[in-house]
Amino acid sequence: MNDSLDCFILPANVELDAKGLRCPMPLLKAKQALRDLKPAEVLRVLATDAGSVRDFQAYANISGIELLGHEARDGVYCYLLRKPLVSPP
Repeated sequence: MNDSLDCFILPANVELDAKGLRCPMPLLKAKQALRDLKPAEVLRVLATDAGSVRDFQAYANISGIELLGHEARDGVYCYLLRKPLVSPP
């Protein structure tokens, strides 16, 4: 993961606006959106729940989804997630 990436401007195939949703909804919505992506496509998630930082990091560690970067700006948390080429077993 590269924290120096500007998550808010890097290109993504799909953007999910989860602002205003409370834990665990941003992560659940992201998991739904990732299912619809093709392998190697990128999902940008925007959330306002501070707990989402822990949720997305933990999810990336156990799921095989690559957390390309994350950033917080003005109370909005941005995550870039890449769907793996091969689904984990």
